Amino acid sequence: MPILPPPDYTPSLPFRFGNIATLYPPLFRLTPITAPEPERIELEDGDFLDFDWHRCRSGESRKLVIVTHGLEGHARKKYVLGMARMATENGYDAVCWAQRGCSGEMNRLPRTYHSGETGDIHAVITHCLSTGRYDEIALIGFSMGGNQTLKYLGEAPDKVPAQVTHAVAFSVPCDLAACSRIIALPSRRIYFEYFMKGLRKKIRKKEKLFPGTVDSSHLKGIRSLHEFDDRYTAPFSGFNNADDYYTRSSSLQFLPAISVPTLLVNAMDDPFLSDECYPVQHATDNPNLFLETPDYGGHVGFVDGGKENVYWSEKRAQAFLARDIP
Repeated sequence: MPILPPPDYTPSLPFRFGNIATLYPPLFRLTPITAPEPERIELEDGDFLDFDWHRCRSGESRKLVIVTHGLEGHARKKYVLGMARMATENGYDAVCWAQRGCSGEMNRLPRTYHSGETGDIHAVITHCLSTGRYDEIALIGFSMGGNQTLKYLGEAPDKVPAQVTHAVAFSVPCDLAACSRIIALPSRRIYFEYFMKGLRKKIRKKEKLFPGTVDSSHLKGIRSLHEFDDRYTAPFSGFNNADDYYTRSSSLQFLPAISVPTLLVNAMDDPFLSDECYPVQHATDNPNLFLETPDYGGHVGFVDGGKENVYWSEKRAQAFLARDIP
């Protein structure tokens, strides 16, 4: 324990296929209705972060949910807004923040974001606490944002503010090297091209901002995320190469030190994840790490029927934050 039993989640037939569960939400889900209030904070290194506040619908709240998006996402992705709506309907304020370069305006430095970045999460938490409004904070991360969240909680647990009481992470590539090999498979080509479309645009914008420092010509011939990370992510983020980046940034190694009750939900049919991303032994050994592996859900999918447009992942997060375990 705490390996949680299989959840009572069986979607309608089409969504029992991982690829359909993955592709349907970004293409066809209705955008959850929210009322975001934007804010920008300045960082110590001269950069900035943009994020949206979503206020509790029942009035002023002392509780906050901070939502972290995945690779090439942003603060107004449908899955992010769905989680923000869940929070505001259940007594929380919510903050949905955008990684550097993902808010519609390019960030000020040659670097952007990466899967092991945890300083920015800490900066968001610190800023929110500085308002004096919150006694309790829950962290929710998706995919890359889930990896960042787990790494943040486990790499220096003594530095995590006491107000952070719970965390939930969905569809997490806990072993970045192994998952990069999965994404490189021919059967995953559609996902690779989806990510590269945005990443290529960012590099070309960076080249215009930093001529002579960023060179988009190195995009030629890239056939895997490993190659992209080797040529761009690693050198601009302080890593020796892609392998060094993956080794130091994967959250798997930090799971044993997590001291905040944390739920990790990785679907068994997730087309992005390797076997290493189902850390049964870590969850068995750490009483604060709850592992749940539903048969269905795809990658950041978890489609649920109903006119309310509420997905199973949102219901699951709400139950965990309400201390309903399992």
